[in-house]
Amino acid sequence: MTPFLKRKTIMIRRLLTIYKVLAIALILSISIDSFSQNENNFEIGKSIDIYASLLKELNLNYVDSVDTEKIFNASVKALLQNLDPYTIFVSEKEVEDFEVLTRGAYGGIGVAIHQFEKRVVVSNVYSGFTAHKAGMKIGDVFLKIDSISVVGKTSSEVSDILKDMPGKPLTVSMQRPGIEGPIELNLIRETIKIKNVPYYGVLKDNIGYIILTGFTENAAKEFRNAFQDLKKNHKIESLILDLRGNGGGIINEAADILSLFIPRNTEVVKTKGKIKEQNLSYKTRLSPIDKKIPIVVLVDNSSASSSEIVAGALQDLDRAVIMGQRTFGKGLVQHIKDMQYNTKVKLTVAKYYIPSGRCIQEIDYKSKNVTADSTKVYLTKGGREVKGGKGIAPDITTKKLSLSNVGANLYARLLIFNFVTEHYKNTESIGSIKDFEVTEEIYKAFLNYIEDKDFTYTTESERSLKRFKKHAEKEKYFEAVKAHLEELEKAMKADKDADLLKHSDEIKKLLFHEIVSRYYLDEGRIQASLKDDPATLEAIKLLLDTEKYQEILQAKN
Repeated sequence: MTPFLKRKTIMIRRLLTIYKVLAIALILSISIDSFSQNENNFEIGKSIDIYASLLKELNLNYVDSVDTEKIFNASVKALLQNLDPYTIFVSEKEVEDFEVLTRGAYGGIGVAIHQFEKRVVVSNVYSGFTAHKAGMKIGDVFLKIDSISVVGKTSSEVSDILKDMPGKPLTVSMQRPGIEGPIELNLIRETIKIKNVPYYGVLKDNIGYIILTGFTENAAKEFRNAFQDLKKNHKIESLILDLRGNGGGIINEAADILSLFIPRNTEVVKTKGKIKEQNLSYKTRLSPIDKKIPIVVLVDNSSASSSEIVAGALQDLDRAVIMGQRTFGKGLVQHIKDMQYNTKVKLTVAKYYIPSGRCIQEIDYKSKNVTADSTKVYLTKGGREVKGGKGIAPDITTKKLSLSNVGANLYARLLIFNFVTEHYKNTESIGSIKDFEVTEEIYKAFLNYIEDKDFTYTTESERSLKRFKKHAEKEKYFEAVKAHLEELEKAMKADKDADLLKHSDEIKKLLFHEIVSRYYLDEGRIQASLKDDPATLEAIKLLLDTEKYQEILQAKN
């Protein structure tokens, strides 16, 4: 095929794809209340014809060569940007990564990686997969993959090389801190399915704990297995369900998880769309395991979509106490539609409503305002007042955790990660997580480690002072306040120099979590975080106070 014909073929393929995306977007954006369906069809056809004519003229007559891919991407972006952030087009080259997100599975070796300077480093090893079984460690540095040198490549480039068809072998050459010369590992790629339930266990006083990080395929099965094990083998009497950071996923998985605690055939969520095929009712279809066990659900601002369905349904049915921060507020449902040339579109087709009748969607993207439902009062099954819009408001609000400036910068600049890599190579074991602690000796070693690392950071106070100086100079007040500003800067610097001591408890926690993860991987990291997590401790306290727990679930007269 000549280059000219090849360009024409690509252009035609993209035009056909644009037509379909354009038609879908126009159907979504033109109100049925404003036109009859025939008028809608006419408007869509008219717009597509004009668009096709414009592209044809550009391609044939524009003075310079036309970058069809650039035009295509800009067209699709402009087409969808006025709808909502969840309606997206997935190009052919993006399909594989998109399916990883939706299925939670991909062909690889089972590691997470990051870039540090010009090196790509293993930041996590997933238990049980090929990299873990071959002995790869957190902190290992990639040198070669098969015959390809990856020194100087980005983490994204290395990730693309590592991912391939399950069953395809590869040899990786790694540099390991403390060991001279490269280490070679022979691996076979496999299907990597990240667990929806990365950890569960018993905390204290027969209180079970399950963390659910996603709602991809088999989430309900994983959750059911964990809950059954806690019930049968550990005799738990209450449960903490941790949905913090869980961005959601498949609605059916959420409904099936709710089936464990709610009578069969109970409606837990319904969807309403433009066409009646999107008006669906989701009911608990499985027999419950325990309809009475006390439950506390932990949520935060990142708990969204299916997480909000689970938390919201349990709240509306007075089946659990919700604790944490207000959830994200995503009450929209997306479907994925296949299109030509292995492309896809994920589009919003409905809103969902939980048992009280409320929709928890925060933003009305049509009007770009907070949804009107946020002022309306609804009632739970037992008569408690709840509101729609703005996500799920917890029954008990806990303080949102945040890092200090010094802690956040130490973490973001990988100084904690890199120190622990050095510490790990010289420390064979840390014993049990329960008994391990970051001693003053370890903390002093950390302070010595960062001494020559040129560690600096800017506080918000320093940024504010810099802005103030700029305005003072502009308005001719600087000379009058110069001495005061210099004194303030001096005092702030002295206080900032003490940050490593002032925030030592926080930094020790970060070190604790990172050190534990080197020996016990993700399960250990989660267990380490639970040891001093305020929300979890608050949930335990509530579950041990039966009277208060029941009082929260009662309607107030």
